Amino acid sequence: MLLWLTDYLSGFVSGFSVFQYLTFRTMVSVVTALTMSLLIGPIVIAKLSHYQIGQVVRDDGPESHFSKAGTPTMGGALILIVIVITTLLWGDLDNRYVWTVLGVTTSFGVIGWWDDYLKLTRRNSQGLLSRWKFFWQSVMGLAAASFLYLTAELPAETDLIVPFFKEVAIPLGVGYIAVAYFVIVWTSNAVNFTDGLDGLAILPTVMVGAALGLIAYLVGNAEFAPYLQIPYIPNAGELAVFCGAMIGAGLGFLWFNTYPAQVFMGDVGALALGAALGAVAIIVRHEIVLFIMGGLFVVEAMSVIIQVASYRLTGRRVFRMAPIHHHFELKGWPEPRIIVRFWIVTLVLVLIGLSTLKLR
Repeated sequence: MLLWLTDYLSGFVSGFSVFQYLTFRTMVSVVTALTMSLLIGPIVIAKLSHYQIGQVVRDDGPESHFSKAGTPTMGGALILIVIVITTLLWGDLDNRYVWTVLGVTTSFGVIGWWDDYLKLTRRNSQGLLSRWKFFWQSVMGLAAASFLYLTAELPAETDLIVPFFKEVAIPLGVGYIAVAYFVIVWTSNAVNFTDGLDGLAILPTVMVGAALGLIAYLVGNAEFAPYLQIPYIPNAGELAVFCGAMIGAGLGFLWFNTYPAQVFMGDVGALALGAALGAVAIIVRHEIVLFIMGGLFVVEAMSVIIQVASYRLTGRRVFRMAPIHHHFELKGWPEPRIIVRFWIVTLVLVLIGLSTLKLR
């Protein structure tokens, strides 16, 4: 919205033309989202506490988590509101990629909100039945994947790019829909599994989102993309503004979510942010790099899959508890130690992922 306004005002005051620069709008979106989060956060937390929207702790979880029962949850709604408002303010609203990512983020947020709502009303940690959650995730994921496939204008928009290789681009054809669907739904659930300790999921999400924002800018730049030998996707650079909003909103939320947390994200935030990362990675054609940078999310999700499969097939558990961050808790690691170490691992993985831009 403000992009249109500043474009109009630049005809009268040349200084407003700076808002036409993508890099400037990305930085402004970070600051806008961060400021909004810090200002609105205390109000949201107070309202959640007033209406007794508190965390429901799983009965079989670590004993140290029992004291967290009643902590305000569904704080992810704050993240979503800030991201959407900031993107609408500073993003190019004529860009189909912006609307696609906003649609994916909000739709998965609605699924998460309904899951959180059922947990609160039923006073247990089950929430929405897994099959229904997966069904609605699949509907939204397939809708987004199909839209991107049907509106693709260049072969590069649907090719599978293999990192570390200069000219390896695998045409996916209609198989693109399956790949895009898998990436969006998998990442959504993987981030949700990771969201089990104070601040554990949000900072890795911010780091991966920041890296994807940089990649989006480079992929959408007609000069940088050929130089780095990565696919050039016209207009994809505008997603940097969305990622900037995600960074600012995430850091603002971390201010209140850091140990000991004043508010929890809930599924409304975790499912939405994971789907957003997946959607951006799909559009900029760096889904494999996403799995490298988001290795923490992959490990968390795989630990759950391995644990369930092992118990059903052999009656034995591989981990003391899944997701894997609970395994380390039961081994005696203090919660802050687990969180910070997992942050460090993510930082290293993000740097490795970014190195693929040059190591080809």
